[in-house]
Amino acid sequence: MEVNVYNIKGEDTGRKVTLNESIFGIEPNDHAIYLDVKQFMANQRQGTHKSKERSEVSGSTRKLGRQKGGGGARRGDINSPLLVGGGRVFGPQPRDYYFKLNKKVKALARKSALAYKAQVNGIVVVEDFSFEAPKTKDFINMTKNLKVSDKKLLMILPEANKNVYLSARNIQRANVQTISGLNTYRVLNAGVVMFTENSLKAIGEILI
Repeated sequence: MEVNVYNIKGEDTGRKVTLNESIFGIEPNDHAIYLDVKQFMANQRQGTHKSKERSEVSGSTRKLGRQKGGGGARRGDINSPLLVGGGRVFGPQPRDYYFKLNKKVKALARKSALAYKAQVNGIVVVEDFSFEAPKTKDFINMTKNLKVSDKKLLMILPEANKNVYLSARNIQRANVQTISGLNTYRVLNAGVVMFTENSLKAIGEILI
């Protein structure tokens, strides 16, 4: 599959690049995508949820009523889960939601996500560029020139570029990542994935 290369003015440079078939042309694996996105979302959780059990609730430990003959269920002190204000039974406790996922599964998930984007023409390639200074207006003009300003944009750079990152930081629907930070969730969450020429070359070294 070939795609045209544009410059930041939205002009066709006349060059074309061929998308790697072993990445963008594979049959997507939905289960690998599910696992990778599930792991990413799980890692976003703080896991600091906590409720008090009966031993942790502040209250008297005096037994409120007799053991038998009351006509109701047995209960002990005022911290009993049966009473309002008592402890909670099997409540949430702090925990880590991380789970292991094999590298090959994660790579397959990223390739599958990119393959889905290629199928719907959601891949845009621009020639390598940089801004002289951080300026949000320059980034907005670029997205307008490339006709992607109305879509969620994920821009992939070969390496960190402070001026480009800062120019896009204040734009709600734009996200700039380096090739090493590429993940399945961000690809799927974007309407358009924009690669520079060098980042498109580098992706093969990471995913193959």
